[in-house]
Amino acid sequence: MYPAQGVGVIERIETQELAGVSAEFYTVHIISTNINVLVPVKNAAGAGLRGLCSVSEAEKTLNDLKDYRHTQVHAGQNWNRRQREYTERLKEGRLESVGAVLKELILISAQKELSFGEKRLLEQAMGLVAGELAYALGKDEEEIKNLINAFYADLFPANADCDD
Repeated sequence: MYPAQGVGVIERIETQELAGVSAEFYTVHIISTNINVLVPVKNAAGAGLRGLCSVSEAEKTLNDLKDYRHTQVHAGQNWNRRQREYTERLKEGRLESVGAVLKELILISAQKELSFGEKRLLEQAMGLVAGELAYALGKDEEEIKNLINAFYADLFPANADCDD
């Protein structure tokens, strides 16, 4: 897992010279975006590169997402402050933190229409969580997204446009 990018595969270790200094880099292929990212081998942990979560961690995350009844969010709080906080938590890359951002944004969306920036962060958090859980649990990413959305289905009124 690479923070804010998602599930990746280390394809190789390569040596490159930058500013006259030779350094080794992991070439990480990010699966969801089909891009390659170079991560310095010496600073891989500091850059947030980590292994995929375990099955038990994945199941705990699903249970945390499902159990939202006592989660309080403050939809009226200053959006700029929330956005900075959420962005930092996504960059942190810990599944628990990203899952908490996802849960909060879903709960806020049940209270009010999300701004463009909020929607973008919600999509990013959903992609990161669903991607990691899908690989950890051997399931399809869309299946995980549908499962997460089903946890919150009772918070959203039926779409009136679907009455036709």
